[in-house]
Amino acid sequence: AFYMGIGGGTIDAKYSSAIKKGIMQKMTQGPLTGSNCQDIRVSIYDGKMHAVDSNDMAFMLASVGAFRAAFKNAGPQILEPIYDVEITCPDAAMGDIMGDLQTRRAIIVGMDSDGHYQKIKARVPIAEMYQYSSTLRSISQGRAKFTRKFADYVPVPPDIQQKLIAEHHEEED
Repeated sequence: AFYMGIGGGTIDAKYSSAIKKGIMQKMTQGPLTGSNCQDIRVSIYDGKMHAVDSNDMAFMLASVGAFRAAFKNAGPQILEPIYDVEITCPDAAMGDIMGDLQTRRAIIVGMDSDGHYQKIKARVPIAEMYQYSSTLRSISQGRAKFTRKFADYVPVPPDIQQKLIAEHHEEED
């Protein structure tokens, strides 16, 4: 949400669209990792114009810089998609599959029995699902299967967030 709360004519209303454009541009390429920002409210409550130097481009660039500084001071969190995963596997492979899920930052939410097969329900970050079907096939000798569906977005752990930010800054340099 974007709110222009400037009173007293400190910034001419004709520059509000340039300010909003700069902020929206920076939100699509966020300051932390270059990814889209969401759930942000921006309020403009003060500013200053100069009779000669004020123009749309100057206000757009100023809004980008102000947004970048405010965003980093707001304690932002990087979100990652989490999937609900259900694995059906033979009893003999269950321990190895559970161990593999633990290495993928999975949270086991339930287990059921279905004859000689077990059903494992877990919540797994999509970033950790890379080559999961090949791994599962290898662990179970091809006798396990899984389904997944999007569940939610959750904050990444702090150590991973710092790593992602550092990688992004290396790419920018």
